[in-house]
Amino acid sequence: MIRKSVLCTALALVMGLTTSCASNSANQDQHVDEDRFETYNRAMFKFNYRFDKYVLRPVAEGYRAVTNEFTRERISSAIDNIKEPISVGNHLLQGNIKQTGIGIARFGINSTLGLLGMFDVAEGWGLKREPTEFDVTLANWCVPDGPFIMLPFAGPSTPRAAVGDVTDYFMNPLYWATYNDANIHDKVTYSYTGVNAIVLREQNIELLDELERGSVDFYATMRSAYLQNRKSMGCHAQEDKSYDFDFGMDEEDQAFDEMED
Repeated sequence: MIRKSVLCTALALVMGLTTSCASNSANQDQHVDEDRFETYNRAMFKFNYRFDKYVLRPVAEGYRAVTNEFTRERISSAIDNIKEPISVGNHLLQGNIKQTGIGIARFGINSTLGLLGMFDVAEGWGLKREPTEFDVTLANWCVPDGPFIMLPFAGPSTPRAAVGDVTDYFMNPLYWATYNDANIHDKVTYSYTGVNAIVLREQNIELLDELERGSVDFYATMRSAYLQNRKSMGCHAQEDKSYDFDFGMDEEDQAFDEMED
């Protein structure tokens, strides 16, 4: 199974850009201890990089060349709709009953009135999409992430993330809709995986190019950004004080008020 690696990488790289750590070696080095398989990971990263350069990216560029923005948006929206039941199941496991109900309503509305999800009718009705996955569910349950590992074709991951991806794969409605016919099942699931990867890669062509140009060590930058992004997930987010942007000003204001009194 080819994981939705481009999305995970893109999310990590967005975090890397917004925190201005793309070319900061000090920030990259703080994750070295979490990369106990670095020799293997760098070799696999090199393999994945070549696969992307000679296969995935050219296909994504071709996809962009033969479609217009409207068509790409419809395809992306339909893929998001297919993933909606995955989010529904995980919202339920996370105890988010309200969003579970919203997700069920969104899937029903968009699968019918939205023409199999090509149009997000539910969004216009105030039913906002809140995607989630089993990796996030495990994080909410405080399951340890484990060491950083680079998977073939799949890209950056951790043991928890890998378990989450496998679970989400079996939660996909296309998996169960075609389960009884092995011939159709393989064609549908493999086609979906391929289309999803191409769509995600096309959406992030410029983003990944910009990050690579600004990186002294592309692998270290990707690793740092990916791991930094994961620290904001679930109960472990409470342990990371770097995301506390109030700088203790609430406490200082309270102390100042007490002094005036």
